[in-house]
Amino acid sequence: MPEKPEVITVCNKLKKHLLGRKFVKVDVYHDNIIAGISVDEFKKCLVNQTIKDIDTRGKFIVFKLDDYCLLVHLRMEGKFFYRKVNDILTKHEHVVFTMDNEEEVRYHDVRKFGKMYLIEKDKVNNTKPLSELGLEVWDKNLTCSYLKEKFKNKNLPIKTVLLDQSIITGIGNIYDDEILFLANIHPLTKAKYLSDVDLDNIIKYSIIVLDKAIKEGGTTIRSYTSEEGVHGLFQHSLKVHNHANDPCPNCSTIIEKIKVGGRGTYFCPNCQKLRNEVKSKE
Repeated sequence: MPEKPEVITVCNKLKKHLLGRKFVKVDVYHDNIIAGISVDEFKKCLVNQTIKDIDTRGKFIVFKLDDYCLLVHLRMEGKFFYRKVNDILTKHEHVVFTMDNEEEVRYHDVRKFGKMYLIEKDKVNNTKPLSELGLEVWDKNLTCSYLKEKFKNKNLPIKTVLLDQSIITGIGNIYDDEILFLANIHPLTKAKYLSDVDLDNIIKYSIIVLDKAIKEGGTTIRSYTSEEGVHGLFQHSLKVHNHANDPCPNCSTIIEKIKVGGRGTYFCPNCQKLRNEVKSKE
């Protein structure tokens, strides 16, 4: 699933193609992709709307239009392709936006898990799904005190809690592993037992990891690409994720893979020791 760096990379690619363009027609071939509004209303409201800006919020791409915001969640395999109006429609192109330059932007999704929402722009931040999201990694309000309050009653593993988009938004499975490795935190450590130093390190390394991933165009694993023929490079910088049975880059201990909350999780058992108790003050 694309995480924040991949979503930002896709967003930047879309900006190059679409800023200032106007929707002329919208065709929907798989109704379940459209959420929170009828398909007919979705198509009607988008016509003649101009794309003023394209941004992200959590893992959502946010198209800022004249009167609305079009939110797109790519889920597992969503992609945007650019085609000429008369190009043949392929099997997995489920939503087609015809633009005012006689080109089409086609939403391609093999698994059909992606979602699109159309919300009035002055209500978008106070309406689901954006109203349910927590702080971005770079938000100045993401502090040790904020995390301490959010984590104080969390009896779940920190690996699971970092995936909770209502606390910090944008972190997914890949970057979760990388952040915890750099912070020397075992993924099964319960969130409520983390020290202030741990919390500060989570914030610090979340920024470092995501900044580097964004700079390198995200991580290309399995079917993710930001654009046709364009692949991210951060997979070459991953220290533990997808490195089961490889030596740890810090201590040469063999990296292990376990399941945490049903998610494949990679860690170094030497650098990331399990401790489910209150850590002494540091």
